[in-house]
Amino acid sequence: MEEKNVFLSPEYYENRELSWLKFNGRVLNEARDKSIPLLERLKFVSITSSNLDEFFMVRVASLRDMVHADYKKTDIAGMTATEQLEKINVATRELVELQYSTYNRSLVPQLEAKGIRIIDAFEELTAEQQEFVDKYFEETVYPVLTPMAVDASRPFPLIRNKTLNIAAFLLKKGEKKKEENYEFATVQVPGVLPRIIPIPDGENHSFILLEQIIEKNMERLFLNYDVICAYPYRIMRNADLTIDEDEAEDLLQEIQKQLKKRQWGEIIRLEVEDKIDKKLLHFLKEELQIPKDDIYKINGPLDLTFLMKVYGMEGCDDLRYAPYKPQKVPKIPAGCDIFEAIRKEDILLHHPYQTFDPVVDFIRQAAVDPDVLAIKQTLYRVSGNSPIIASLALAAENGKQVSVLVELKARFDEENNIVWAKKLEKAGCHVIYGLVGLKTHSKIALVVRKEEDGIRRYVHLGTGNYNDSTAKLYTDCGMFTCSEAIGEDATAVFNMLSGYSEPSTWNKLVIAPIWLRKKFLSLIQRETRNARAGREARIVAKMNSLCDQGIIVALYEASAVGVKIDLVVRGICCLKTGIPGISENIHVRSIVGNFLEHSRIFYFYNDGFEDVYMGSADWMPRNLDRRVEILFPVEDEQLKKQVMHILEVELADNVKAHILNADGQYVKVDKRGKVLVNSQEQFCEEAKNSFVEEKEEHRERVFIPAEQAEDDRQ
Repeated sequence: MEEKNVFLSPEYYENRELSWLKFNGRVLNEARDKSIPLLERLKFVSITSSNLDEFFMVRVASLRDMVHADYKKTDIAGMTATEQLEKINVATRELVELQYSTYNRSLVPQLEAKGIRIIDAFEELTAEQQEFVDKYFEETVYPVLTPMAVDASRPFPLIRNKTLNIAAFLLKKGEKKKEENYEFATVQVPGVLPRIIPIPDGENHSFILLEQIIEKNMERLFLNYDVICAYPYRIMRNADLTIDEDEAEDLLQEIQKQLKKRQWGEIIRLEVEDKIDKKLLHFLKEELQIPKDDIYKINGPLDLTFLMKVYGMEGCDDLRYAPYKPQKVPKIPAGCDIFEAIRKEDILLHHPYQTFDPVVDFIRQAAVDPDVLAIKQTLYRVSGNSPIIASLALAAENGKQVSVLVELKARFDEENNIVWAKKLEKAGCHVIYGLVGLKTHSKIALVVRKEEDGIRRYVHLGTGNYNDSTAKLYTDCGMFTCSEAIGEDATAVFNMLSGYSEPSTWNKLVIAPIWLRKKFLSLIQRETRNARAGREARIVAKMNSLCDQGIIVALYEASAVGVKIDLVVRGICCLKTGIPGISENIHVRSIVGNFLEHSRIFYFYNDGFEDVYMGSADWMPRNLDRRVEILFPVEDEQLKKQVMHILEVELADNVKAHILNADGQYVKVDKRGKVLVNSQEQFCEEAKNSFVEEKEEHRERVFIPAEQAEDDRQ
């Protein structure tokens, strides 16, 4: 027992928020990598900006709530909420400084060299451009604006979360230019208009920011005033929804109500231009009641998420990666009967290298198949125009039993999911809104079909969402099976979600929050026992985040007795490597590339009887204790080899991998004298080649006796 306390020591843990900021730093490093095409680098700056917004609205806001509640408990790294906020402040400022120096010093000059200009000051416009901009203001911008003065009769307006605004000091025409005569006004930069507007510039691609167009024409908004100064500002509010589900009579209505509040939560960050007039900043600070520590002076345009629009501009294809087209899945040829294909064998899917179409087709074919009796599916995040939703609605209209669990609490997708839930209900689907106190994060679809030999259940299990858009951008794995044991478990999962009935035993699937933590701990401890007995022991695990103390303790114990542990953790990692006697056998790498690494894969050597699992859960307390998650085994030997190959290639990556050092810093792999391995590029090539090989194999089979063809499929 005493020994275990050693592994709980706070100095053996990294704080999760600081670890996340390091991850965002790795994303920013992609923007600094000169080997990456220029517009791709711009995209990574945009992503870091968007990530940081969400981090503040949720994580920083949650720490703020703890401080307000006088919550003194420390995290696993021994830090109070106040201490965490102080360190986050320092780390964020460093990150933002690096973000803007990358943008200003590196990307802007290189863009200009390629004939792409982003004009951030209206003073830089030519006479012709000024005329264009003024006309655009008059015709498009002016009718949408609502200038708001602040005086004794008009209080400071409520400023919406994440909106860009322009603050100004005005002076009535004819009055003396004294500070006491200045009046304050603010105008919201309308989100309904594009933030970045192309303007004429000969052969060049030139853009101006919408706030610059408004600033240039500010006096048109206040005709009897002179504009003394005008600067953009932006606020971030607490957007962490807190819903007492036991008290909420109708979860749907409660979430809709809370979504409105998200616009008006406590202000946790104010961004202003670094050249802002001091008196104007002081006025904003007082009116918004924001402490100095929460004010960020920015050297450049606020909110760099607009760079994603520049990335997507027409032309300049030489400045982007050639688009990758997800390849067909060899075992599911286009137009085939998907149920027949699954009956032959379990099928592994690897997205985005392979197309997501079979998953869409699985539901689409089931919706119109007269032999299909029921379709059941969990939906966490779906795309804006989801073909899966359309198929589920069609299935219900065709008289099939359709049960859909729509997770209303999927953060920042709540609104979207409410719309889908209502649409599915109208079509006649049974819609379940998850379990009280738990988010349903599992990815499972079940089709029940009447066949000659009785009822057969077809199941799709995955590591990613049923989202056909993100399936082109996120790396995920999925599996089709009609295994009886998994089919029984799948039915039990949906019965549990819709009616509280939990089976006494499960065949193959491992469900959180019931058994999953216990299962992972037992798998890690089995490797620990094998190592103690002098047998070979190894763990390889790939996930998005690792911050669960119980799991980390088990990994430390395993490492201490000689278990070789390789972890591929994209984002947060609270485990520390290289601690003598504790974590010397643990190696952690993070892969940040063109696609977002999202799959969860777990491998255990098991004394040579290798176990491979995939699932929806990271090693985080929320996934293990507060969510409905599914872990599923990969038992088919061919599929197992394919999944192990994915891990092997990622462990060999020396182009996009960052290695976690004992000092807590992530460094790129030393590539000198090594064959370059970019795992994402390799998987793209393998997917292309496997489809070509499969086509050639099919061509050959026409001329080969049937017995031989059977052998070829083994």
